[in-house]
Amino acid sequence: MTTRAGFVALIGEPNAGKSTLLNRMVGAKVSIVTHKVQTTRARIRGVAIEGAAQLVFVDTPGLFRPRRRLDRAMVAAAWGGAADADIVVLLVEAHRGVTAGVEEIIESLGARAEGRMVALAINKIDRVEAPALLALTEDLNARFPFAETFMISAEKGYGVEDLRRWLAGALPEGPWLYPEDQIADLPVRMIAAETTREKLTLRLHQELPYQLTVETEGWEDRKDGSTRIDQVIYVARDGHKGIVLGKKGETIKAVSQAARAEIGEFLGRTVHLFLQVKVRPGWLEEAERYSEMGLDFRDGAE
Repeated sequence: MTTRAGFVALIGEPNAGKSTLLNRMVGAKVSIVTHKVQTTRARIRGVAIEGAAQLVFVDTPGLFRPRRRLDRAMVAAAWGGAADADIVVLLVEAHRGVTAGVEEIIESLGARAEGRMVALAINKIDRVEAPALLALTEDLNARFPFAETFMISAEKGYGVEDLRRWLAGALPEGPWLYPEDQIADLPVRMIAAETTREKLTLRLHQELPYQLTVETEGWEDRKDGSTRIDQVIYVARDGHKGIVLGKKGETIKAVSQAARAEIGEFLGRTVHLFLQVKVRPGWLEEAERYSEMGLDFRDGAE
């Protein structure tokens, strides 16, 4: 039997649905999904099997106009993911259409994805009427020679199977890159940290989530089959520490409970999660923090 394997990069504006699509394709939650933009920092690889093909998805940070070092490193990681892939899938939100951001991405695709097959996936199709969808499809295909166009809803699953089947057939022939039962190549320590960061992002107001990071400092698999995980939440200011802790520690307690349950479900065992909050005013300028997030500190330089 001829096997196929390769990398598929999902690119698009922040909140276009890349993480949701990755999780839908893989059938498990390997990338954090929140209502806030720019939550995916590292290029997370999820692995899916379709027939004799192994699809390795690279979920890149959203492409946007960067302002800070962290933003610049995220955008560099996103384009790096596209350059490394066999196939690139551009996600565009149906109800938002051709925004200035989408225009910029399409203009950059020619040079950044040279030699790569590029497919278009119009996401959230349940939010628009058919005539508007048709007009958007024609407009986008007039701007770039996409190999194929798909109408999908990553959240509801519409059209996702068609996209996965097409990707499986378009990948190069070759041996599988990962063991059959592996769904992600991220270390479980980072998946655990990302899970906690998702819960923080969901509970905190607009700006703070981008001023904090979570690192897994301790991991102990116990004889009784459970796992103890110690994590540190780094914030940039003293005032942020109080926000993360919440009144009488309510916020951190709720975050810990939600993260513990999800990490335990992912690992298939009981998890004891211990969270600490530390103030590190300059963490956004520390190379070590970027390495923990799977980003290159040098890419953030102006």
